[in-house]
Amino acid sequence: MSPLAAQAGQVLPGFSRTFTRADLVRYAGASGDFNPIHWSDAAAAALGLPDVIAHGMLTMGTALRVVSDWAGDPGRVLSYTVRFTKPVVVPADTGAVVDFGATVTAVADGVAAVAIEARCDGAKVLSSAVAEVRLG
Repeated sequence: MSPLAAQAGQVLPGFSRTFTRADLVRYAGASGDFNPIHWSDAAAAALGLPDVIAHGMLTMGTALRVVSDWAGDPGRVLSYTVRFTKPVVVPADTGAVVDFGATVTAVADGVAAVAIEARCDGAKVLSSAVAEVRLG
């Protein structure tokens, strides 16, 4: 594995991802999370949600791709913590576009701390999302 360089303030390449209802069904099958708020309009409405919502872990896992793509090896990720701020609402007709980005906030002892951001319709859907990445 080649060395990875980083410095505080370095902005990592971000990306956008559209989550569709089909993605939610596939994720439910892979994860075993069949909570109907992820696929049923009626169940979501019964809880006061504006529409079905994406699985939090799907959003969280997709967000980490900013870091693993930059690092070149997901095995470099030493830790990852996230707080969920707002659900990603997934309308049946358009899906939901989430924009992901990240910035290196600190580098010490061969480890970079990376703050990850995820926004849907301009609103933060994750907060306090931080990954630690082994550089050497």
